[in-house]
Amino acid sequence: MFETAELGQKVSKKDFDKREEELRLSLLMAQQRLRKAPFPVIVVFAGVDGAGKGTTVNLLNEWMDPRWVVTRYMGEPTPEEKERPPYWRYWRDQPPKGLIGFFLSSWYSKPLIDRAYGKSKVNELESDLEDIVNFEKTLSDDGALILKFWMHLGKKAQKKRLSKLEKDPLESWRVTERDWKHYRMYDNFVDAAERIIMRTSTGAAPWHLVEGVDHEYRSLRVGEILLEALEERLGAHERREKFLKESPPSEPPSSHLTTSVGKSATTVLDAVDLSQTIEHGVYKLRLKEQRARLNELHREARDKKVGVVLAFEGWDAGGKGGAIRRLTSALDARSVRVIPIAAPTDEERAQHYLWRFWRHMGRVGRVVIFDRSWYGRVLVERVENFARREEWGRAYAEINHFEKQLVDHGIVVCKFWVHIDQDEQARRFEERAKIPYKSWKLTDEDWRNRERWDDYVLSVHDMVERTSTQIAPWTIVPGNDKKFARIKVIETVCDNLEAALKKKRK
Repeated sequence: MFETAELGQKVSKKDFDKREEELRLSLLMAQQRLRKAPFPVIVVFAGVDGAGKGTTVNLLNEWMDPRWVVTRYMGEPTPEEKERPPYWRYWRDQPPKGLIGFFLSSWYSKPLIDRAYGKSKVNELESDLEDIVNFEKTLSDDGALILKFWMHLGKKAQKKRLSKLEKDPLESWRVTERDWKHYRMYDNFVDAAERIIMRTSTGAAPWHLVEGVDHEYRSLRVGEILLEALEERLGAHERREKFLKESPPSEPPSSHLTTSVGKSATTVLDAVDLSQTIEHGVYKLRLKEQRARLNELHREARDKKVGVVLAFEGWDAGGKGGAIRRLTSALDARSVRVIPIAAPTDEERAQHYLWRFWRHMGRVGRVVIFDRSWYGRVLVERVENFARREEWGRAYAEINHFEKQLVDHGIVVCKFWVHIDQDEQARRFEERAKIPYKSWKLTDEDWRNRERWDDYVLSVHDMVERTSTQIAPWTIVPGNDKKFARIKVIETVCDNLEAALKKKRK
């Protein structure tokens, strides 16, 4: 695979000076166009030690306006980063739309090093690469332009480069004992890199092999590939915008309601027994018992570094807030965060929709509760046409992969849909309107959403059908009786936490 990057290609200083001036101007112009575009550019640098990755990124920052460039070096994870799922830091550092992100080391570093050192088996590497492909697909499906450069040197060229750097007083700091160790393991790294590149070079996120011997050649090669990709994507975006402006699309009004179940068919919500109640005295006793149980489990989970993520969805006035308050009152407030999710801010709109949920993931042993969640993409955004059909259609798989990463990190994930019927919702709306300290909760939008009740029912059915997995199942909570719903929620959290802790105790 790497023969084409070991040809000794060079560029004369005269030719470099001429092409650099033109390239630099073109990159700056493309960068200004990008600032108005609804997508980010993600550029990954990997490769042989000494092949010029850092030097090339420094030069690109010099050629372009660094105010609109985000450069990240992903070294060994910090203690804080280790306490969260591995991809937390990669999501956290994604560039917003309109900017370019350079990643020195990245999500490729650990799989490459683990395989080269013999720490991972082939099947483990394949699992890591599957996660990478899914991650990059999630970003590219949302519009991100992804480019990946493998900066290469042959073994003899690498030895020569490291020796030269080591003798240079200004550059010797770049060469470490680890670099020489990796040089001695050259064949292991190249074998691992070949497997990784073949598996993860996709149409949406391709790898480019760049020979790193000659500074001028590699700099122009990377810059010209980046410019070509930028201009191609920007041109396509600008042509599409012009076309849409001149010929607005006409979409059938009900196309967003396409569902796996017909409007007249039975849905998962139709099967919920909303007549279930609990007598007040029994409720008080069980609430006390289950809160004590939850408190004990929570303290053990914190000690054993088992995190918990709870996602609450449901009808307006369904009782989510009341259930959350009964939960949090049984927990240590220092270890709990409640995240209320409303319409995305400007900062959040500039990122993939999952970004704002990744950023809130807690450290090990903590509890994070989402009042509304990432399921907004397949609920309100679907029903209200805030997301295109292809956007919410692919979200089911994206969400399943997102939750799998949480569970793989040892986090207990519980998801609740708190269900009530329309009559009970109307009664609660009217009650809210009469109570001063509750009236702020009632808005015109709440009443308007009632008109789309059937559409939401179909969306909830699809949501449960496509995302209720063995590792992160949905719990549909009968909510007409608030007391019954609260006990159901607390008991479900306790049962799931207890099951996870039993595995830890073995």
